[in-house]
Amino acid sequence: MSSPPSSPPSDPEVYWTNPTPHSPNSKLPVLVYRNVLPPDHSVESTSKAFEDNQWVKGGVFKHVPIAHYHANTHECYAAIRGSTRWGFGSLYGVGPLDDQSTGITFDMKAGDIAVHAAGVAHKNVESSEDYEYVGLYPKDAPHWNNNYCNDDPVVTKLKAEAAKQVSFPDHDPIYGLDGPLPRIWKSVS
Repeated sequence: MSSPPSSPPSDPEVYWTNPTPHSPNSKLPVLVYRNVLPPDHSVESTSKAFEDNQWVKGGVFKHVPIAHYHANTHECYAAIRGSTRWGFGSLYGVGPLDDQSTGITFDMKAGDIAVHAAGVAHKNVESSEDYEYVGLYPKDAPHWNNNYCNDDPVVTKLKAEAAKQVSFPDHDPIYGLDGPLPRIWKSVS
């Protein structure tokens, strides 16, 4: 944001995923920032704040219960209304070859954001009826591609290689240039 939260940048929560036969996931962790959105949590104020940090709105979404990933772009979800339980990293029992223990879940409410790397499978496990979020992407990223975690493991490996080629953003979606996201992701690459 052009004016980040009044407190100094603090490290977000960090969650790790592992590859499965049908979802590449990533060695880059999922990052969760708590209560960092503008106070009104509107689409407009949220989009503007992120644009200042080189992340742009791709759309406004509600509960998405289908596990999927994007092999061509990193993604940030900014919760503007309601609450949800996110599932990241596995299919949570949908795919016969995927181990449910490889995934992580966490709760998000309006004001929170989560950022995940290209290739990380995700879905909403359960959400309040009013849940809504803004999907944001690094500036100049291609339009996301949807992969529904049902490819042959050989194809999944090819998509994993493509996801690894997606460059790191230099700007943290909340704290801007050299914020926690680029620092944390570069430290594990």
